[in-house]
Amino acid sequence: MKTNRFITFLVVLGVLSSCKYETDQKQVELPMKKKTVVYQVFTRLFGNTNTTNKPWGTIEENGVGKFADFDEKALNEIKDLGITHIWYTGVPHHALIHDYTAYGISNDDPDVVKGRAGSPYAVKDYYNVNPDLATDPAKRLEEFKQLIERTHKVGMKVIIDIVPNHVARNYEGKTNPEGVEDFGATDDTSKEYDVNNNFYYIPGQAFKVPEWKEGYLPLGGEKNALADSKFEENPAKWTGNGSRLAQPDFYDWYETVKINYGIKPDGTEDFVELPDDFGGKDYQVHYDFWKDKTLPDSWHKFKDIALYWLDFGVDGFRFDMAEMVPVEFWSYLNSSIKMKNPDAFLLAEVYNPSLYRDYIFKGKMDYLYDKVELYDSIKHIMKGYGWTDHIPVVQKGMADIEHHMLHFLENHDEQRIASPEFVGRAEIAKPAMVVSATISTSPTMIYFGQEVGEPGAEDAGFGKPSRTSIFDYIGVPHHQRWMNNKKFDGGQLSDEEKDLRDFYKRLLNFTIQSDALMGEYQDIHFYNKENTEHYDHRILSYVRWSDNEKLIIVSNFDTEKSYALDLRIPEDVLSKWQLKDGDYPLQEKLYGAFNTKLSIVNGQGTMAIELEPLQSYIFSVGK
Repeated sequence: MKTNRFITFLVVLGVLSSCKYETDQKQVELPMKKKTVVYQVFTRLFGNTNTTNKPWGTIEENGVGKFADFDEKALNEIKDLGITHIWYTGVPHHALIHDYTAYGISNDDPDVVKGRAGSPYAVKDYYNVNPDLATDPAKRLEEFKQLIERTHKVGMKVIIDIVPNHVARNYEGKTNPEGVEDFGATDDTSKEYDVNNNFYYIPGQAFKVPEWKEGYLPLGGEKNALADSKFEENPAKWTGNGSRLAQPDFYDWYETVKINYGIKPDGTEDFVELPDDFGGKDYQVHYDFWKDKTLPDSWHKFKDIALYWLDFGVDGFRFDMAEMVPVEFWSYLNSSIKMKNPDAFLLAEVYNPSLYRDYIFKGKMDYLYDKVELYDSIKHIMKGYGWTDHIPVVQKGMADIEHHMLHFLENHDEQRIASPEFVGRAEIAKPAMVVSATISTSPTMIYFGQEVGEPGAEDAGFGKPSRTSIFDYIGVPHHQRWMNNKKFDGGQLSDEEKDLRDFYKRLLNFTIQSDALMGEYQDIHFYNKENTEHYDHRILSYVRWSDNEKLIIVSNFDTEKSYALDLRIPEDVLSKWQLKDGDYPLQEKLYGAFNTKLSIVNGQGTMAIELEPLQSYIFSVGK
């Protein structure tokens, strides 16, 4: 009897994982390369200059951005911000409310679409792209291909979403390559489960639209021939978040249906498990392991989708809600991807710390979101009730996987920093951003508009303030000021917004050039808390180094208090750096305006610094 490993949606908040991965896997020796910085951009919002912002506004009323808006000027400005990879969010064709029947696309039912522009995570056709994004919807694939080529030309890599856990309830593969069968086309719908069914069914029951709550009505109540609280689906399918009700709840992912990966309704598995020692094996061994195995049909379908987009020119994927899909599937998929492109960038959304090591080592993920550990810790500090003491503890607990934990302060799921619901001021993120970008060898990610303090204040319709809506046609005001009527020169930004973007540009460009940030890390925070006068839990300090670069990084998270102190560098750090008694000049790498030195006397190092509120320093030690 196999272990019950049916994974349902689980978000674990504030939990520090102390488990050890039970294989021979050791911390990976990294080749000397530079940091990766990902720019997540919501593709349909980026180039939209329309400022109407009517709740539930149509595409004609509120406008929409296009692939073509990412012209060479725009892409060069993004690259110059210090970006190496662009995650174009919302590219695969998903369900939406706009009439494209002239292009052979069926209309979508508002009763199973969230918002008017639709959720990018309710994919309707995996072999095509969102027609909203094309200047000519008939040539939408060609236009996306051209965007990939432009992005590559300026020197950046391209990431898109794949959502393996669920698809749109009205999935319809109109443009499948020859020989590719649609999801569910040959399912035995008389059974709740069959290993080669793509979906789970509720035999004998038809799907019912959820009961709308909180005054919600599809399209805000606007009349639409299909908005009749009915959707034809018989028998009903399980909903994307695992609900087995023919009438899912309003808060379920009712617009989606769950994919069957060979996990029976009782949670047992209908596929072979990976051997326990496979966490320490490379992707070639994983690929060979699966070659002679009989596998559920859904596994093959998603492998074909991923390889199709690699052939198309995409450089990697962000996998939505990866923890809801069995780790064996990821071993199969990711090893297949790596056999085709060893440098493919594979990022997964996993929120349960107890699963991290399995999904990295057995599932062959390159990177996971570091949300529950670092992001949540930093968020608490930014909001005023967290202590910096927690961050070195998090880093210690992540030591074996720190390179694999992508850092961020914003993404499409999280509240905008500048929103009143978070901290209300974008500048409060400055020390947090320095820490997020420099404390480990992991990639850094920022969300478009973060660099100019976008607060996400619009009531867009389905999407509400504090998060820039992913469901609606909407303009993004602070970002639009930077875009400046598609001049992409920041011409309408305030001085404060220009200063903020300059900070991000300085920081991110430093990170992608630094050798030390791909080298060693050591906490000096607790040493200074015990030994340095005036040092407290609103400050954080640590050191990073490589053979040719030594950095001392210190940040003040306090919004009001300044600090003047003699920061101490522990004797064991100086010994590792092979520094003898004497004075060493320090070069500040962000702004270069602060002059000080590291003085070593009898093996003890000190440096006099003054920290203004929300100020950070990155000091490079000279010879």
